[in-house]
Amino acid sequence: MITPPQLFKSLADETRARATLLIASQGELCVCELMCAMDESQPKISRHLAQLRSKGLLLDRRQGQWVYYRLNPELAAWVNEMLKVTLLANAEWLRINTARLQNMDGRPVRESACC
Repeated sequence: MITPPQLFKSLADETRARATLLIASQGELCVCELMCAMDESQPKISRHLAQLRSKGLLLDRRQGQWVYYRLNPELAAWVNEMLKVTLLANAEWLRINTARLQNMDGRPVRESACC
């Protein structure tokens, strides 16, 4: 179970906060979608996702060569509520990331290979 200090330390980094909120808003995203949405390199995105996974915030699944991330369904209710409220209150902060994601060419379909 994640504690408040662990959660807030995990989300104190802008890349991890944006990635977590984007995943919360979409349900599941692959690394390539986050790269596009955040205009960042694969190693940087993957490093931050690994940190979030190690703290128990995210779970991953492999589909072929791609890795998809989602919120851990076993997160405490207070964590889910905090993420939901933060997401709703910060749509403008995520606007450019959401727009990039929506305009992504060749956005993956979950049943097929990504990118």
